[in-house]
Amino acid sequence: MTQTSENVTWLTQEAYDQLKAELEHLSGPARAEITEKIAAAREEGDLKENAGYHAAKEEQGKQELRVRQLTQLLQTAKVGEAPAETGVVAPGMVVTIAFDGDPDDTLSFLLASREYASSDIETYSPQSPLGTGVNGKKVGAEAEYELPNGKKATVKILDAKPYTG
Repeated sequence: MTQTSENVTWLTQEAYDQLKAELEHLSGPARAEITEKIAAAREEGDLKENAGYHAAKEEQGKQELRVRQLTQLLQTAKVGEAPAETGVVAPGMVVTIAFDGDPDDTLSFLLASREYASSDIETYSPQSPLGTGVNGKKVGAEAEYELPNGKKATVKILDAKPYTG
């Protein structure tokens, strides 16, 4: 679980350990593997028409970008506990809302950074329009947020519970 506030990203110990392990893998064994792929492709000859070489270089670029992202994230990370169940929406919680107060038109989502999103639940960033609208509101309250077309939408907060992932 993550919670982003200013330049600090709050992570659970589990999330921190997982991201650190990914960084270590990408900085070590994975970096060595891609270097070997590039060297092997380079030996095949003409680099202009060498698809294997270009694919390996592209993979290397993506990998190095991920290394920079993880390094930056972990440098600003603070490890803490998941939020308490207080009835107030906060990052790290699964929030259930009803659109326009309609109890049949609901959405449950994890309010957290996409960096540590689970594939089994939709995730909205606390900085997203919906995330900003509901963050800090109590269960039962209405929240307003701006749609991409500039119009305002209202949702009712039905539930907010800590994510147990």
